[in-house]
Amino acid sequence: MCEKRRKISLIGIGMGSRASMTIEAEKAVRSCDCMIGAQRMLSAAREARYGREWKECSVQADIRTPELCEYNAEKIAAYVEEHPKFAHVAVLLSGDTGFYSGAKKLAETFAVYPDRYEVELLPGISSVACLAARLKTTWEDGALVSLHGQEENFIQTVNRNRKTFLLLGGKGTGDKMLKRLTEYGMDEVTVHIGIRLSYPDERIISGRPGELSGSEADGLCAAMILNPKPDKRTGPHIPDEEFIRGNVPMTKAEVRAVSLAQMELTEDAVVYDIGAGTGSVSVEAARSGDRIRVYAIEKKPEAARLLEQNRKKFRADGIRIIQDEAPKALLGMEPPTHVFIGGSSGNLHEILRTVLEKNPSVRIVINAISLETVGEVMDAIEKGLLSGAQITQIMASRSRILGKYHMMTGQNPVYIISAGDGKLR
Repeated sequence: MCEKRRKISLIGIGMGSRASMTIEAEKAVRSCDCMIGAQRMLSAAREARYGREWKECSVQADIRTPELCEYNAEKIAAYVEEHPKFAHVAVLLSGDTGFYSGAKKLAETFAVYPDRYEVELLPGISSVACLAARLKTTWEDGALVSLHGQEENFIQTVNRNRKTFLLLGGKGTGDKMLKRLTEYGMDEVTVHIGIRLSYPDERIISGRPGELSGSEADGLCAAMILNPKPDKRTGPHIPDEEFIRGNVPMTKAEVRAVSLAQMELTEDAVVYDIGAGTGSVSVEAARSGDRIRVYAIEKKPEAARLLEQNRKKFRADGIRIIQDEAPKALLGMEPPTHVFIGGSSGNLHEILRTVLEKNPSVRIVINAISLETVGEVMDAIEKGLLSGAQITQIMASRSRILGKYHMMTGQNPVYIISAGDGKLR
């Protein structure tokens, strides 16, 4: 059975030029019956397969190996299925097959038919490894983020790490990177951008975010950002006095700590912070993990402005600010895994119904100070909107100096209500 299986080689060809291909990759390209990949990958593979002769018109007019210009996994699999005559198919992928590569999905697609396909992955040189070598440094001690073809938070990662590598790609990605660094006041970092690495016109440009042009980083580029003063705090907890407050109410540090513990956030949580106020809960939730997305919903313009200021101050780019009233603001949003309700403006039941429709297992944490809100919560429990709810009351006191004495001043007691398991169904 194994002898009848067709061979699928998923080949990481490096940055794109033949010079960055490994000998193992060249061997697979020369022995295959069909080559599949984006046009840039096919060009490098042709040169590896035919050598200098490929540049001669007579050879170009007579391609000896069938080719498909394609990078979509489903379309590639369908093509291979439709052409059983190809015993060995080479699928060409940029960089390394184990580093933000389409190889993962392709391997999973062909693995569905283990009796028909033998899949091998051939690693290549990634642009990050190449850029680190060009800059005479290492990449093992840097954080890695891909901005290629996806919306990704990276400011928080750069803020926490001395060295961060970014995979860029697509029109405007470099410009977006530099603008966001400037927007969050990260003028102290140094950016190195590797452009067309491994090609004859390879360049590396370096400077502060405001000194560089993002248009130069269009296409498949890599960047290294050095932060001389990374934020090394390990926990999300921030003292109250560090937040920009104005006249907007804020959840105090002691209550935030217990509330966030009750939320039981996961590394890929989608959080709604309803009645976000100054954003103290939003900021600490976002700082709990670089992959956490927080939607801060706040109807008051003054509070929304403070939210924006605190998001930038703490470089918490995982926060999306929605200036509107819940539950209306929630209708077009992605389903939450976790919801914190610090203020509901009398719409608690409607808010709960809305989030439960989006995700029946959503983890919900409510802060209640007034007895009227507690009454709404108890009514919601009776109506099944907070199934299995647990209620905790917390009352903290802080010391203050009175002459030569230290006196304790009590804060308002707060009820913390939690329900749900936080899983997305």
